[in-house]
Amino acid sequence: MGNTTSLTPKHFLLLLSIVIIWGVNFVAVFIGLRTFPPFLLSALRFGLSALPWVFFLPRPKAPLKLVVYYGVLNFAMQFGLIFTGIHLGISPGLASLVLQIQVFFSMGLAFLFFHDRPSPFKIAGSLISFIGIGIVAFHVEGDSTFLGLILMLLAALSWSGGNIFTKKIHAESPLALVVWGNLFAFPVMVAVSLFFEGPAVIMNSLNNMSWTAVGAVLYIVYMSTHVGYGAWSFLMKSYSTSVVVPFTLLVPVVGFVSSAIYLGEPFPMWKFVASLFILGGLIFGLLEKQVRGLIRGLQTKV
Repeated sequence: MGNTTSLTPKHFLLLLSIVIIWGVNFVAVFIGLRTFPPFLLSALRFGLSALPWVFFLPRPKAPLKLVVYYGVLNFAMQFGLIFTGIHLGISPGLASLVLQIQVFFSMGLAFLFFHDRPSPFKIAGSLISFIGIGIVAFHVEGDSTFLGLILMLLAALSWSGGNIFTKKIHAESPLALVVWGNLFAFPVMVAVSLFFEGPAVIMNSLNNMSWTAVGAVLYIVYMSTHVGYGAWSFLMKSYSTSVVVPFTLLVPVVGFVSSAIYLGEPFPMWKFVASLFILGGLIFGLLEKQVRGLIRGLQTKV
């Protein structure tokens, strides 16, 4: 079933729901970072995502090292980099956009490890979307924001690596995989937070957290992690990588809109143009069958 190339209507709606949840999540991260430093926020996410749920969900029936690699790449590295990048100044909308370069990393890694060759249409669609990423890079200003951009690219590479392990593990329960992956990410990020941020900063953040910050953490944990990644793991197991992954290109569109509504993030013309290229590339790749049918029809008439 992992090589299925046609989404059912129900799973199409599920993918769109994930896109909305993940797009809004960047706003929740921004709000959380007003109270918590990035590594502590990551540790809180992983700890609450894993506990107490690991006591009720069995560990995925896969070699332990694969689950550990999945947790470190898909959670510890990816979200440590994302949260730090936003903390350094890259806006939530831009962060959600740049992160989508993971589509290209995922397709490349899937080809290397699973011989999951993307069609020429999907490659062309990815190149169209890459123009949008280039527009973002051209407009990034400031050393800290540029460093945030680099961290987002590294986070995208981590996410794509996590996607590879998702397919290798073949977990019977996608939610169990997410929970156990967070369990292995949790001690890693606690150690990183203690080393780089220190006990004094950690205690001050915990003692002064607001209800808004608590709400942001709960959204990050239960909506983005449990619902979002649980459903994502199921779809990654059920369909070809080149079918599922391109839908994440819609995340920045939701990210831009939600950031503009809730945070007042400016939405200049270049962001609109970048989003059009990204969305256009996705649509081009998804309409492969229709385009092929149209070409065959024209050839028949000729």
